[in-house]
Formats: sequence, C-alpha cells, structure tokens
Amino acid sequence: MKNTTENTHFCKLCGLACCSKQKLLAHLLVHSNKQNSLCDECGKIFTKRSSLVQHYRIHTNERPYACEVCSKAFASRSELNVHIRAHTKEKPYVCEVCSKRFSQIANLKTHFLIHTKEKPFVCEVCSKGFRQKNHLKKHFLIHTKEKPFVCEVCGKTFSRNDNLKSHFLSHSEVKQYACEVCSKTFARAGELKSHLLTHSKEKPHACEVCNKTFARPSHLKSHLLTHSKEKPFGCLVCSKQFSERANLRRHLRIHTKEKPYVCEVCSKAFSDHKNLKTHFRIHTKEKPYACNECGKIFFNRSSLVRHSRIHTKEKPYVCEVCSKGFSDPRNLMTHFRVHTKEKPYACGECGKIFTKRSSLVRHYRIHKNERPYACEVCSKAFVSRSELNVHIRAHTREKPYVCEVCSKQFSERANLRRHLRIHTKEKPYVCEVCSKAFSHNDSLKTHFRSHTKEKPYVCEVCSKAFSDPRNLKMHFRIHTKEKRYACEVCSKAFTLKITLKRHLLIHTKEKPYVCEVCGKAFSHNDSLKTHFRSHTKEKPYVCEVCSKAFSDHSNLKTHFRIHTKEKCYACEVCSKAFTQKINLKTHLLIHTIEKPYVCLMCSKQFIERATLRRHLRIHTKEKPYVCEVCGKAFSRNYSLKTHFRSHTKEKPYVCEVCSKAFSSPENLKTHFRIHTKEKPYACEVCSKAFTQKINLKRHLLIHTIEKPYVCEVCSKAFTQKINLKRHLLIHTK
Repeated sequence: MKNTTENTHFCKLCGLACCSKQKLLAHLLVHSNKQNSLCDECGKIFTKRSSLVQHYRIHTNERPYACEVCSKAFASRSELNVHIRAHTKEKPYVCEVCSKRFSQIANLKTHFLIHTKEKPFVCEVCSKGFRQKNHLKKHFLIHTKEKPFVCEVCGKTFSRNDNLKSHFLSHSEVKQYACEVCSKTFARAGELKSHLLTHSKEKPHACEVCNKTFARPSHLKSHLLTHSKEKPFGCLVCSKQFSERANLRRHLRIHTKEKPYVCEVCSKAFSDHKNLKTHFRIHTKEKPYACNECGKIFFNRSSLVRHSRIHTKEKPYVCEVCSKGFSDPRNLMTHFRVHTKEKPYACGECGKIFTKRSSLVRHYRIHKNERPYACEVCSKAFVSRSELNVHIRAHTREKPYVCEVCSKQFSERANLRRHLRIHTKEKPYVCEVCSKAFSHNDSLKTHFRSHTKEKPYVCEVCSKAFSDPRNLKMHFRIHTKEKRYACEVCSKAFTLKITLKRHLLIHTKEKPYVCEVCGKAFSHNDSLKTHFRSHTKEKPYVCEVCSKAFSDHSNLKTHFRIHTKEKCYACEVCSKAFTQKINLKTHLLIHTIEKPYVCLMCSKQFIERATLRRHLRIHTKEKPYVCEVCGKAFSRNYSLKTHFRSHTKEKPYVCEVCSKAFSSPENLKTHFRIHTKEKPYACEVCSKAFTQKINLKRHLLIHTIEKPYVCEVCSKAFTQKINLKRHLLIHTK
C-alpha cells in the first residue's frame, strides 16, 4: 500500500484509489475473501470474526451473557466480566503514578493520560485535544450543531444521549414512593430512602479524612474528591474540570443556554432543578432551613451555610492579594475588585460605575425617583431594603453588630467594618498624589482636596469655605451658639462631640494613647502624634514668613501672631492682650490669686499645671533634656536651650542701655536692674535688698545659722556651696 497524497490510499493489488484507510481495508477483503468480516447492517468491518459476531448482537439485541447476581444481560463475556467487578468491588488495574485502582484496563489507560497530559484525539476543526475518543465525538457536535438524540414523547432533540436520558425521566417516571412525613413522592425507593434522612437528620456516612458526615453515600463520594483534588470530568467546550458528572452536566447548560426546568406559577426557566425548587419557595413562602443557633430561617441550604459562618466565625474564602478572609465566595469576588479597580456595572443614565450589580440597581432608583421601601412607623421611604432596616433601628435602638475586640455596638454592618480598621490598622484607600493611606474612602476624598485646594462647602453666614462638610457643620455652630454636647459630670457644654469626649478624660483620668518609644501616656491621639515628633525630630509645619518649623500646627498658628502682631485674647479685668489663650488663662490667675496645682511632696502651690510638672523634677531628680555636645542634663527644655548657647556663643538678648548681650532673657532682666537700681528681693529680718532671688536665699542663711554644705574630709560646714568649693581646694593642694 502506497500513499501518494495525504488523504488518498491505493491498493497494491489492483491500484484502486480509496479516500480513507478504513475503505481501503474494506476493499482488501475482496482480495482476501474475508467479506464475512463485514457487517451487513452498518458496513462496519472487523479483523476478527469473533469481533463481528459480538458486534452483530447490537443489531439483533441479543444478550446471551447474564449476571448471576442481578440478572443483567450483556452482548459479550468481557462486558459481563467487567460488570461482575461492580459486585465484587474488584479493581485489578492499578495506576503506577498515584496508585488509584480501576475495574477496567481501558479506564486505567484513560486515567493515565491525566499524568502524561497527553490528548491523542484532536478535533479537525479547532485543533482542540481530548483524552478520550467519545469526548472528541461529543465535542464535534458543537461544530455540526447536530442533535441526533430525539425524545420519542415530545420530539425535543439533544446533542448528548445522557441529556436525553435525564430529560426522558420527566415523561416516564411514576412517583409511587411517598414520604410519610411530608407526602413528597419519588420514582425510586432509593430516592425516598435518601430523602427520609433529611427528616431524621441522620448522617451515617463519614469521611475518613476529615470526619465530616453525610446523609447520602453519593454526597460522601463527591466530598472525597475535594481531598484528592481530582476532577475527572472535563467540559468539551471550555475545558473546565469538575469532580462530579452532575456538576459538568449543569455547567454545560451555560454553553447550550438550555433551561429545561420551568416554574408552573410564573414560567421562569432554570438550567438546574435545584434552582427551580429554591425559586418555587418564593411563591410558597416556604423556608425549610433553620439555623440551630439563632432560629433564623432560609429558602435554601446554601444561604443557611453562609449564615452559620457568622456564628462559627469561619471565613474559608481568602483573598490572594491581601489574605483577607470571607464567609461567602461572592463577597470575595466583590472584594477582589478593590485590588483590580474593576467596576463592571455602569449606569446608563449618568455613566457612574459600580463593583456590585446590587449597587447599580439601588443607584438607578435615584434617577427613577423610586423609593419602594417605606417605614411603618414614620412612613419615610427608602431606595433599598437595607437602608430601611438601618432606619428602623433608629426607632428600636437596636445595635446588632458588635466589635469582637472592644465590644462596641453598631446599628450598621458598614460602620462596624470601618470601626474594625482601628484595631487592624488597615488603610486600603491610598492617595494617588502623595501615597498617604486612609481607612475610609470619604477620608481619602477629603484629603485629596488638600492637593486640589478645592473647598466646595461654603458657610451661608460668613462665606468661609471648607473642604469637608463636617467642618462646615461644626463651624456653623459658632454662628448659632449651639452647644448640644453637655458633660454629665460638670455640665460644661461643647459644640463638638469629640471635644466632649476629650473633656471627659479629665474626669476619668484615662490616658489610652501610649508612646511606643518612652511609654508616656496621653488622653488624646493628636497629643500622642505631636509628642512622637519629639522623638522623630519631625517638624512638618513651616512658617511662611521666617521659615521656622514646628512639630504642632497650633504652635505655628501661635507663632504666626508674632508677625501679625495679633493679640486676640484680652483680659476682661485689666485689658491686657495675649497671643495665646493659655497665656490669658495664666494671667487671670494673678487677679484671682488662685493656685490650683499643689505639689504632693512639699505642698507648694502653682498657677499652672506645667509649672507644677517642672517643679516635681526637683523631687524626682529627673533631667530628661540632655545636651548633645557635652552630655549635661537638665530638668527643663528651656534650660537646655539656654545652656546650648554656651557652646554656640549665641547671645540674642541685648541690653538697650549698654548693649551688653546675654544668652537668656532672665540674665538680661537681672542685669537691667543695675541700670534701674531696682532690688525687688528684700530680707524680712534685716530689710537688706537684692537684685536676684538666689542672693536673698544665700543671705537668709546668715540669720538661720544654717550651714547645709558640709566638707566630707574635715566636716567643716558652710552656708554657701561656692564657699565649700573654695574650701575643698585646701585639701587638694
């Protein structure tokens, strides 16, 4: 036999040209006198007579080989032998790669192709490869659009025989087995038996891997495939793999657009019988699936399973990008669009795009001015049921969403989600300009206006503009004098809720914000932020006039008044004005002679809390301010600054009379008394006066005969430290 072209085959004996190899083989039987190996019915040829005899039984419907166990008959002994293994559970053919066992050698061969990735059967039209010949045959019907399998009852056609068989059951089945509990009928006794387990809640079939139990053996079988990760059933159209044949069947209806299950009430069609059953409960109002924890009922089992994860805290669906877990795969899909920036649902009216279809539906009602959900209490209408549910809680005071970390309660799930970011430190919203991250989308929007300088919210009274509507709302209370938030302890009222919250910390003495570097605690988060800059040396607020930088915005504002000469805080008693409110407060204590801050060590009283703090360092010997040049420590930052000028030789304070310069304003003040002859510190015993307080203190030791400075060598005592130092030189010589 010689091939002159790819598709032409020639007979070596008579030179006849045949269009296929199969036809050439059939022709060769003419020369070999083996026509008896040719089937008279369909023209199929066989190399062995026994194969022809076995094949011919298909046409005669003869099945001489019967099973002794179940009486099922077969056309060949080999088919009977394979069938018997279904009873004996014998699987003699073992895969060398994964040790999986098979009852037929053909099944082992087909399975082995999974490991070799070999697909020997290739489609001539689209070049798609398949592991099995019958898969190629079924696939080819997609190209021919052929549906050779016809229902004898209704004439409906199908591309696959198994689809016809499934369809035919709807005509032929007699449902003679009735459930005594709910009267539901079944065509098979086995189906009734499986159904009864739904009433008994019995799950006798347990998985050996994870101990999960199932009502039906078929469910266990399907579940076991999740452990083996095996998906032997492949879609011929898109190559998607499935662990169960039934799942593949359902999936195929996506391609065929077939929806054979029709609702008797509203005629809506479904591709899956289970979806029809679930849908039908909308009409019957039946909710057969109840939660054992809270009693809530559902239309379908999948909704119950999703709901039960609220109680179990199970989140099996994890985002590959940020590892966030979800209880529902649909929520994971929606969340994933945060990373991909995908918004597939667009509004036809205004072009606004959404990540979720439900969001688009709700949004569209704004254009139609449709508000189908009305409150029964106050008749207020809403665009969505979820908005109505949230509103109802305003009447019921219900807050069903509880934070697992701090037990704070919320009326909306979205508010709980936003709150949780405080604990998780999650900031998913990032500014495209400066990369600053935010926990809320509205915070990002407000921040973005700092780049665009946009201030769309304008005060109707004074025309002051704001970038944030909340700031406008707060500002407006200046005009209305409204202070709606009152302290329950001292009755002091505030315009802002946050200001009241901060104020309450005075009464509770609570300081929840702790510095990670030095452990210092603060009552406000912004105070902690400002303090933290003392460690980082960060000074982000810069004066536009002199370029001096500050760690706190309020300090910049106060400083700026030096340039503007603005003193907006005036004393009502003496009309003296100040640039800072705190300075006015301190000044007012002069008139009241009030010293509310008392030292617990020595009972000394102070006008300001800061002065008390500084004084306490005398007792604690604390010196937190250290010179970077010589390492000398000081109890006050001001003292460090003054000392540092001894290294820089800086003397910014100049005497107006003699031009002598000083490193500190105190030294200038003391020096100036030389010119004024002022001696404000007088001795109460002898009336001697001094220019400095320290000189008075030294003088007083003469009258008390107190000598606190003692020599460690000879025990001689002195009234002044300087005298002790001079004396010590005697011993060192």
